[in-house]
Amino acid sequence: MAEPGGTAGAPPAAGQGRVLAALALAQFICSFAGSNMNVMISDISEDLDTTVQGVQVAITVFLLVMAALMIPGGKLTDRYGRKRCFLTGLVVYAVGALLSAAAPGLGVLILGNSILEGVGTALLIPPVYILTTLLYRDVTSRARAFGVIMALGGIGAAAGPLIGGLITEAISWRAAFVFQALVIAVIVVLSLRLDDPLPPDPTRPFYTGGAVLSAVGLVLVVMGILAADDSLWLMIGLIVLGALVLLWFFRRVGARERSGQEPLLSLTLFRNRTSDLGLVTQNVQWLLLMGSSFTVAAYLQVVRHYNAVQTGVIFTAATAGLLVTSLSAERLALRHAQRTLIMTGFTLTIAGIAVLVALAAAYTTAWAYVPGLLLVGLGLGVMLTPSVNVVQSSFPEERQGEISGLSRSVSNLGSSFGTAIAGTILVSGLTRGAYAAAMITLGAIGLVGLAAAARLPRARTPTAPRPAAPSHR
Repeated sequence: MAEPGGTAGAPPAAGQGRVLAALALAQFICSFAGSNMNVMISDISEDLDTTVQGVQVAITVFLLVMAALMIPGGKLTDRYGRKRCFLTGLVVYAVGALLSAAAPGLGVLILGNSILEGVGTALLIPPVYILTTLLYRDVTSRARAFGVIMALGGIGAAAGPLIGGLITEAISWRAAFVFQALVIAVIVVLSLRLDDPLPPDPTRPFYTGGAVLSAVGLVLVVMGILAADDSLWLMIGLIVLGALVLLWFFRRVGARERSGQEPLLSLTLFRNRTSDLGLVTQNVQWLLLMGSSFTVAAYLQVVRHYNAVQTGVIFTAATAGLLVTSLSAERLALRHAQRTLIMTGFTLTIAGIAVLVALAAAYTTAWAYVPGLLLVGLGLGVMLTPSVNVVQSSFPEERQGEISGLSRSVSNLGSSFGTAIAGTILVSGLTRGAYAAAMITLGAIGLVGLAAAARLPRARTPTAPRPAAPSHR
């Protein structure tokens, strides 16, 4: 995507602030949306007369829609233009947020939050990173721009529970969605003078069939996991059917690529061992982040009867840990191999999960959750950026657009898996035993990520890491 050279094409100095603010705020609000609902579980379930499982479905489907549509969303930017897709995504997202705020029941909430906000995010996030690459041509300004965007994304994801909790307790959970719509309105105003450096190419082919097959396959697999509490046979049937649809998708993509047609996703991206291992670690990291976040938040609210603010305050331990280590990512990468950082991150996160299980069983005080959440936050902050950098640096510059889309899709898929797997185990009983079972399951999956990280190349990355895009935030 990026073109070498000087500053030609960069936004004028007077407009740089507006452009960067728009792109960074877009990343912030998408990150906020991915994490703030965890502290509203009790309020939403009571107000809409639904269950914790109903709210879990809404959160999971939101993450799944992003995962399924992120790659198609990136492809559409070439055909219709980056600015048009960005603004369209903002409008769709805002409509979804307002619909969610007025939702009379779970069905409308799923339509607004899970479907419309998910579609809007899939449309607007790819242009954020493509436009940043195109508008900021020199390495220094681009690194600075990505740093601002990543910082806002990290703040949105990490502080989402606290901000959402404060809004929910002070006004209502519905006001949190109005807040999102207001931020979107500000972004639209800031984006009106945004220039797209490359003209759209209406003749660019788009593989609609592939987009449908991949989305259907992923939805069936995740819905199968969610169905585990209702019927074991239904779960098996949906997962097997989803796997068959995904197999069909990959066969169709392979045939299309061999015939010289442009595929939705090039299968050659999966022929790099280092990148494949990095994608596994990314998927597991976001699975751990969203799975542990949903499990702890639901347990605190439903079993321990904490309100949204209390739950959000407890989660500041994870927020602090994540911010401390993520803000040190560049310095750590210059001193340590990426493999070392990722393995260290998994070790800290798994240790944090073990502490969360042990202290929850021994103590009833809120302070019992702080050490474990702090360790989880520190671990995730250490390894999130290195994992993306391992994947991105495995491919040349001309393939960064493709691998970035795949990377974000894999991360979002991990988020939906985390909420689906851990949430399904938790809501099956919502007892202390169910909480421990869900967290132990996450810890076991974390060992898979650690094993994948251990197989990464030992060589130290010789240069500072390229800016890494957060998954859905």
